[in-house]
Amino acid sequence: MPQISFFYGIVILMNFSDHAPAHFHAWYGDYKIIVSIKDGVVKGEMPGRALRMILEWLDLHREELLECWERAQRGDALGKIAPLS
Repeated sequence: MPQISFFYGIVILMNFSDHAPAHFHAWYGDYKIIVSIKDGVVKGEMPGRALRMILEWLDLHREELLECWERAQRGDALGKIAPLS
């Protein structure tokens, strides 16, 4: 699963040709979640502070994430998205 961003120990990943709806995976230590790009629905467990940073990052990069999702569905290179700073 390609890494598309990394910040504060949080790894953001996206699979090629993954199932709908458009989403990304976030890992932080032993915690792993799946986040819907369009509505921010979260599946899984994540510490509160890390989750707030992930959702803030999502709000800043939603359009880029949707473009990345489309590239992943085509099997194209995903590229990187700027980290939360």
